[in-house]
Amino acid sequence: MPLSIRPAVPNDIPLILQLIRKLAEYERLLTHAVATAEDLQKALFGERQVAETVIAEWDGKAVGFALFFHNFSTFRGKPGIYLEDLFVEPSYRGKGIGQELLRHLAKLAKERDCARLEWSVLDWNEPAIGFYRSLGAVPLSDWTIYRVTDEALDALAAG
Repeated sequence: MPLSIRPAVPNDIPLILQLIRKLAEYERLLTHAVATAEDLQKALFGERQVAETVIAEWDGKAVGFALFFHNFSTFRGKPGIYLEDLFVEPSYRGKGIGQELLRHLAKLAKERDCARLEWSVLDWNEPAIGFYRSLGAVPLSDWTIYRVTDEALDALAAG
């Protein structure tokens, strides 16, 4: 099989940034993609590594990535893996690359004694929703994600 999945290394930061921007464009969120190479260096390879990335290569060419981090389930008493981003170049979709990236993360979850692998998907992204359901993933429709950013985060932190 011409597909391989490998952990990212610091030299991959420009590639990861490029893939993040392509994902943001696909998700119609490009104006929100403000991460810099320095941000990724610190988060992925810095003193306090807060996320990990794997790169999918097809015949040696980088064609996708998955960026993830650990969370924790108090109910299960175990860590989990949260998939923040999954992206495969459009011309390489349908070749099983996304499935192999998820399989890779599922294996990592098992190796690391994690209780679950989870992620979010935009409600309009029917191709992704269908793909995830085909893998046995189920939506958690009884949960709503809340987020505090920018000025609201500043105000909350300030009291």
